[in-house]
Formats: sequence, C-alpha cells, structure tokens
Amino acid sequence: MIQLDFYETLVAASLVLLLGRTLVANITLLRTYNIPEPVAGGLLIACVLLVLRQFGGIEVRFNGSLQTPLMLAFFASIGLNANLASLKRGGKTVAVFLLVVVGLLLVQNTLGIALATLMGLPPLMGLLAGSITLSGGHGTGAAWGGIFASQYGVNSAAELAIACATFGLILGGLIGGPVARFLVKRVTVPGVGQQVDDTPLAFEQHDAQRLITPQSFIETLALIAVCLSAGTYLGSVLRGTAFELPTFVCVLFIGVLISNTLAAFGGYQVFEREVSVLGNVSLSLFLAIALMSLRLWDLAALALPIFVLLFAQAAAMACYAIFVTFRVMGKNYDAVVLAAGHCGFGLGATPTAIANMQAVTQRFGPSHVAFLVVPMVGAFFIDIVNALVIKFYLALPFLS
Repeated sequence: MIQLDFYETLVAASLVLLLGRTLVANITLLRTYNIPEPVAGGLLIACVLLVLRQFGGIEVRFNGSLQTPLMLAFFASIGLNANLASLKRGGKTVAVFLLVVVGLLLVQNTLGIALATLMGLPPLMGLLAGSITLSGGHGTGAAWGGIFASQYGVNSAAELAIACATFGLILGGLIGGPVARFLVKRVTVPGVGQQVDDTPLAFEQHDAQRLITPQSFIETLALIAVCLSAGTYLGSVLRGTAFELPTFVCVLFIGVLISNTLAAFGGYQVFEREVSVLGNVSLSLFLAIALMSLRLWDLAALALPIFVLLFAQAAAMACYAIFVTFRVMGKNYDAVVLAAGHCGFGLGATPTAIANMQAVTQRFGPSHVAFLVVPMVGAFFIDIVNALVIKFYLALPFLS
C-alpha cells in the first residue's frame, strides 16, 4: 500500500493533466472524438494502477482532502460569473433545456426499472442505476443508497450506488466528444478564434490569454473563499429541513448573490475572466484527482446484469442527446455543444459536462449559449427536479 499525502497528490494531479494534454496532442483518435485532457490522462493512470494492483500487489491511494474544496471552488466560480442580465437573456433557453433534462430523468428511470425487471433484479436496483446515480452523481447516489438500504431493504445499495456513479462518470467523459463529432457535421461552426463579443464567457475559452494582477487575484480569491465559507454554512443550516440542498448548490447560490449584489449596490464588477481562470484550474485538478483515484476493481465487482443496464443507459444517453437534446435546442452549433454537455452531467457530473464542452469549443469555436445554460441547469436545477422525479417513482405502487 502506497499512500500519497496532500502535496504528493497535488503533484500527481498536475502530472496527470500534463499527460492528458500530451496524449490528446499526439493521438489523433483522442482529438478526433474530443476527449477532454483530464479524462484521457486520468483514465490512463487509473488503468495503470489497476494493473499494478492486480499483477504486482501494489495499491496506490491518493489524499482526497483536495477534491471537495476544488469542486466547491469550481461551482463558486460559476456563481460569481452568473449575472442576472445574462440569466434573463437565456431564460427561455434555460427553461427549454430544463424540460429536456427532465425528459432524460424519466427515460433513465423507466429504462432502469424495465431492464432490471426483465433481468430478474429488484426494480429498485434499476431505479438506483437510473437518474439517482447517473444524473445525480456520487452525492445523490450515496444519499439515496443509504435510504434504499435502510428503508427498502436493498442489500449493498450504498456500494452499488457509488460504483454506478463512478461508471457513469467515466462514460460521461467518453461519449460527449463522439456525440459532438457526429452532430457537428450537420451544422455550421463559428470557427476557432471567432467571438460573439469582445469578452468570452467563463470557461468557454479556457486557454485564452488573460491579464491578471496580484491585487485582482487576491480580490477574486477572497470572493471564492467567501462563497465556500458561506455556502458551506448555508448547507449545514438547511440540512435536515425541507429545503435541504447539496453544499455545492449552496456555494453556487452564494456566488450568484454576491456578484449581483456587488454589481447592483456596490458598483463592483467581478473580474469574470480571472474568475474563469481560477475556476478552470479547480475544474481540471478536480477531474484529474477524481479520475486517477478511480478504483476500477470495484467496477469489476458489479454483476453482469448491472453492467448490461449501465451500458444500456449510456447508449440511451447518446441517442437522447442526438435525437432529443440536439433537435429541441435548435439543431445548430450551440445545440451540438449543449448535447456534449448533457452527456457529461447526464451520466456523470457538471464538471465533466464543462470539460466535454471545452474540448468541443477549443476545436470548433465558442458557444456562449451552452456555457450559460449548462452550468446553471447541471449545477442547480438538476438536483431539485431529480429529487422530485425520484420521489414520484418511489410513490408508484409496484416499487413501494
């Protein structure tokens, strides 16, 4: 057993990102299918660690204390860059995309329950391998897994939920690029370097040059720290109440509140480009740590029927993104990027969605609409509507 400490884990994550960049730059297949750099590097290291464990008896574990702060900093940056004027402009698009997302939740749960029943599994296991762990991710999966084990008698529900969420995280980062490649041939692309206005939205051009001063950096760092602190406190206050929300949603909400309050009453404008830099650093490091820390041997412990169910869910996600998300959202380039992002958080998490979209826009050009809509729906509204959908299915007579 090799246990890496905080600093060694940070070094390893940085090297994984550099490895991913090298792989994508030199392997045509990865570039062609728009595989995000953290996904390419992280999965390769996870596979290497699997081989070391299986054949060399060596297990490497990473320090996980960085993951939560990095994830929260990423969502804080989304909130700080979400001004109400932009949200108002994208209001109709956000509402339409939210309806598309709700449709996927229904598809995932219906498909999961149907396949589980056909394969002789308890229907609740199909629900667990549906929107709970796929659109919901690890946090929602862990929460509902405990409920399924204690209230519904589903054996090993918590472990199964984590394994399904992990499997979804991998596939969410892998299918978004190929789906975008399939769709982009059917639209007119803006071209790399083309911009709708002078200032690209946060995360849209994550490698663009930005002017940063020490003073502005400290100001931005302070804003993110306030979001993390206040959001964590808000989450603890709401815990156990009817208004309980995941901590990252509270952090995002605090970011929105701070940025718009300062703009309206304090005359202070958040330095959006700098916030996006810090947000992208947090996003890249979070994904690198999450993917290189994957315990692939835990996935191997899943029974064959669960693997079949999860692969079916991945195929359904790809088809839904192509035939529903792309078409409903306008059948244009923005719809292509939205479809790639939907694959990311429809199977994995919002950070995966952003990485998918960055891989597409870095190659084909910017999409303001996608980078406005996906973070808000994937990070905020999805947890609320998913909870309502899950409770609806649990109220069905044949599941109770």
